[in-house]
Amino acid sequence: MVRSKKAKLLWIDLEMTGLDPVEDRILEVAAIATDWNFREIAVYTAVKKVGPELMNKRMAIDFWDKHAHVRQALMDQNATGTNGRTVENELLEFIDQHFNADSPVILAGNSIHQDRKFIDNEWPRLAARLHYRMLDVSAWKLVFEGKYRKKFAKPEAHRALEDIRGSIEELQYYLGKSKIK
Repeated sequence: MVRSKKAKLLWIDLEMTGLDPVEDRILEVAAIATDWNFREIAVYTAVKKVGPELMNKRMAIDFWDKHAHVRQALMDQNATGTNGRTVENELLEFIDQHFNADSPVILAGNSIHQDRKFIDNEWPRLAARLHYRMLDVSAWKLVFEGKYRKKFAKPEAHRALEDIRGSIEELQYYLGKSKIK
């Protein structure tokens, strides 16, 4: 008898040098496998090594100027980073451990379409395991802010693991408010 694995959603957040999936690179990744009740089953985090020259060039923009302490922390941890191929292999192992092999994995997160562009560009083997449908919390944000004038005050840590947990909390907030008439 084959037991079904419990994970149903793969929440991912990436911190990148910028938002251009061709020019910029992934710096940090966090993943949380959850069930449909958003209970954490397993957590994965990694720092991906990026050349310091590229980091200095791509992270010299207004966004990073406003978040200089985060930029510095990402740059500091880069020295202990792992190459991208190893990180992709570890993410695939994480999926193998927690998701059924016979169905594509549903990616979840806030503005997850942007992270997916980076995954497609840098980790094609991971991209091949993912479903084309995604659970994007930012779509819920648009509906609840536009239609109901309800706003969730999510902390903007700009660190991958904290950002995922904030996204899960945000979706739970919207689901709790979904009975609004």
